[in-house]
Amino acid sequence: MKIPQSACALAVACVVFASVSPALRADPAPAAAQHARLASKTAAAGARGKPAAAPAPFSFRGIALGETLEAFRTHEAARAVPVGSVAICETDMAAASLGMRFKTSDSLTIACRWGHAVHDGWEASQAVVDGVPSLDHVLRFASPDGQGPLRLYEMSFVIDEATAADLRQGLGLKYGAPRLDTGWDPSASHAAPVYVWENAVSSITLCFLPATRNATLTYLLKRPDAQLKSVERQWQASNSDSG
Repeated sequence: MKIPQSACALAVACVVFASVSPALRADPAPAAAQHARLASKTAAAGARGKPAAAPAPFSFRGIALGETLEAFRTHEAARAVPVGSVAICETDMAAASLGMRFKTSDSLTIACRWGHAVHDGWEASQAVVDGVPSLDHVLRFASPDGQGPLRLYEMSFVIDEATAADLRQGLGLKYGAPRLDTGWDPSASHAAPVYVWENAVSSITLCFLPATRNATLTYLLKRPDAQLKSVERQWQASNSDSG
């Protein structure tokens, strides 16, 4: 915490005043020090009185969990190859059990993937993770209350084992040591080690898949099941109203 400049100015003023008033040449240091201590205590008390800011959700290459679908669409460039890829968004397959119609961007849940145009339509692009094209990816959006704007609650990627190992080091340097998921048993055959970084609002999970020599990387807002349940309630309510 920086001491206010007024404390330093007061000390300088005292020295100047003493030089032109010999009768008042008492040492100004104690008064200046007392003023500085009082100012520091006041500032500290003010800081303690303010509520702590909520941690920001994790983000992937500038795409933050919790951002709206509209904001996602306005990103200057896709995080995918080939160049010129764009986000292709439609009803998320996770909503199939609710009876939502597929192949539409007007839905209570949306899944986006990057794609690029070819001569006879569209082809899937590859999201770039840690500088390497991924094997698969999806970004999922839902409304937290079933009525507001759709917000990003999950980003999932399938990457190769070597990229995952490099990424684990990078995430460790950025966010600290991960938590090793308690469900992983190192002695089990074909064990899949799972590393988790988390804060109060989101998590990053890196799961190695030895059988396929791949890994999954998942960015997730906390309590995603609550978001999907709110979508389900909204969907059921709209169906009952129309019936």
